[in-house]
Amino acid sequence: MTDHVSKPTRRTFVAGSLAAAGVAGGLLPAGTARAATAYTLSADGISIVAQTDGTVVVSDGAGTERIRIAHFQVKDTVLGGQRTFGGTPSLVTLADGRQAIRVNYRMGAAANAITVTGTFDVTAHRLHLRWDATSSNPMYLNSQFTRVVVNASGPERPTAMTRWNRDPGGGVPYETNDGIVYASAWPDLTAYFRLESSRPDWTTPSWMHIVGTYDAFGVLVHEADLVLGQMRPAAANAAAVARPVGVDIWTDQPFNLYDVGAVMPVHAQVVNGGKTAASIQLTWFARDFDGRKLAGGSTTLALAAGESTDQTLNVPALKQQGIAFVEVKASTGGTEAFARTTLSTLPPYEYQGGGIFGVANYPWLLEPSKEDVAALMQRIGVASVRIAYNGAPGIAPDELRAMGIMTNIQHGDVVFDSTPEQAKAWAAELVDVVVDAGARYFEVDNERNQPWMSGLYADKYIRDGLRPVVERLAEVGYDVKVMNNGLGGMDVNWTDNFHAAGGWDLIDVFAFHPGRGNFTPDYAPTPDEWVTGDNGSYWNFLGSVREAKRRITEYGGGKELWLTEAYACTRPNYWWNDTMRQAAENVLLTMALSKAEGVDGVNWYQLHDSTIHHPQEAVPSNTEYHFGLMNRDLSAKPSLLAFATGTRLLEEAEFVRWLDFSRVDRNLKGLLFDTPDGPVSILWSRKDGYLLNVDHAPNQPYYPHPEAWQDDWPSKTTLVVPRDRITETDCIGRHRVLDGKHGQVTFRVDGAPRIYHGLSARPEQLVRCG
Repeated sequence: MTDHVSKPTRRTFVAGSLAAAGVAGGLLPAGTARAATAYTLSADGISIVAQTDGTVVVSDGAGTERIRIAHFQVKDTVLGGQRTFGGTPSLVTLADGRQAIRVNYRMGAAANAITVTGTFDVTAHRLHLRWDATSSNPMYLNSQFTRVVVNASGPERPTAMTRWNRDPGGGVPYETNDGIVYASAWPDLTAYFRLESSRPDWTTPSWMHIVGTYDAFGVLVHEADLVLGQMRPAAANAAAVARPVGVDIWTDQPFNLYDVGAVMPVHAQVVNGGKTAASIQLTWFARDFDGRKLAGGSTTLALAAGESTDQTLNVPALKQQGIAFVEVKASTGGTEAFARTTLSTLPPYEYQGGGIFGVANYPWLLEPSKEDVAALMQRIGVASVRIAYNGAPGIAPDELRAMGIMTNIQHGDVVFDSTPEQAKAWAAELVDVVVDAGARYFEVDNERNQPWMSGLYADKYIRDGLRPVVERLAEVGYDVKVMNNGLGGMDVNWTDNFHAAGGWDLIDVFAFHPGRGNFTPDYAPTPDEWVTGDNGSYWNFLGSVREAKRRITEYGGGKELWLTEAYACTRPNYWWNDTMRQAAENVLLTMALSKAEGVDGVNWYQLHDSTIHHPQEAVPSNTEYHFGLMNRDLSAKPSLLAFATGTRLLEEAEFVRWLDFSRVDRNLKGLLFDTPDGPVSILWSRKDGYLLNVDHAPNQPYYPHPEAWQDDWPSKTTLVVPRDRITETDCIGRHRVLDGKHGQVTFRVDGAPRIYHGLSARPEQLVRCG
């Protein structure tokens, strides 16, 4: 989240943080005498008591005290942060006829220009909280309130919430942000504070951050809800905002990753967030990668207001590596809520340590646990981590190396036009981090070639950053392979200027980021054909890699080539980015092309959707939230299985040659590798061209993506090979044996790359069109 700014009014001021203004003493010290009870309100599963000093005590349906809410804090531009010191409660009647407790808070003597009023009302399992604040001075939108959680089983846990939406244009469903909950748990109950906007890093054990909005009368209004029950976050979130129905789905397996051959149970929780009892229809389905319905069903649930119920839905076992797409929908009275996830299977594999494929940034979201994340990285064949140093988010370098994963660093923001003394001090500090981390490769800064293809600042980058770092490394005697800042795209103009200014001799590795758009990875235009801009052909994969290789050969020095960020972005319903199915196909083909072109290292960007600054949030319009191999909920995208398929095939493979099928079909493409299992071919067709989502409307970013289980390659080419049997593996690693008739195997290819065992070392001499 960012600081919030209200619509311009006479009272509005750019929002600022109250975190630094948090005052000790917000909580009641142990043994403090409590004020007498003034008023009590109750509903099913919850009651609140207002004490004479303005403290609100929240108890569950059995009368057990759970939470105490005492003070509020606001901030304006003149008085700064100001907190309440008790208040006077009273009973008021709401517009719907229900009673509520109102507290008129007392401010400190310095805050006579500020007023704060709290209003608290209850419905089944839910407390609604509202604080109204006014000041004669402009006010910041960020405020805080205190809460004391009584004898919880563990620390409070914040979770960013999302909500699934149907696309009105007919594309795939997508998630949007839906507030945040802070959960405190006991063995028999969980309490959820739900806020529309709050920053966990501005929340302390005493004060919870809350964002206000101005109403038409200039009052800064803050609203929150507290839900008590045996609910999960998504259900509690729906109940908190009184939605007629809410649904959450999950499994007991980390990353929803099951063993091959095991039944895959999915748990669903449905909540009635309305004010009256309701009949709720629950329907669900599970489909495989081909769209076959694996399971599904429907049932009717009768739930009281605020009540939730759990269901277990069993998806049949997958007999080999694969994926199942699950949707659970709950509906009542014309309102629906639904949730999606994936289930996947990935057999164990014994890697030999020769891989070139890693992840591009820290494995920073250690959910469901650090150990689970580490095990997954090993299982999918992650060979390196681009950013790993002590004190960084994620897994420490020593731990990664103990897992057999190489640790590198991309770090440092070069300060252009700094003095020589400043540059030297900056480099010394940076090199200390590198040495302490035990890094093998050091990428000095990131994408400093902006504006793309302008050629600007290469000389400043060398003078103020790269050269001081290289000199400091020599002074301390640390042997690390130095990379230039990973360029955004294969920026030939910046690279030429970098070479001309003497930078080439300072690096061991040339690094760049081939940020592919709606082009297949094997699209290979030359620089004279490139068009720059957000949607330009500059953002291609194979053409960029080949140009990088050409520059490395031309400039000499035996430099390595690393793609320190490689991509298959799945931003939903946007023509420039991959569909979920295209992404899996393109992950595998990108990896195969990297191996074929002799790339020394590839770091995939990134492990899971969302961003490090907004973990597990969802912004469908922002590309940065959709680069992961996993979904936001940490279930696998098809891309994760494609990555594992690629690492397993290519770790010990040696590239032999491109296959030339021009005598058979000029659109048929192929790569030949030699592996411990014999020759392996990867085949695909470009009969449908090199552009993806080509039928998008001109000048319209929206493009309705098909579902991941829908094959959207229109052209199929039938091939025949004189063999008794071959094995075909698709992009997500599913194998099928193709038996021949009369000594001939017939199979079909399209734009998706597939792996073939058994075609021989000369498939172009055997394959013919059927």
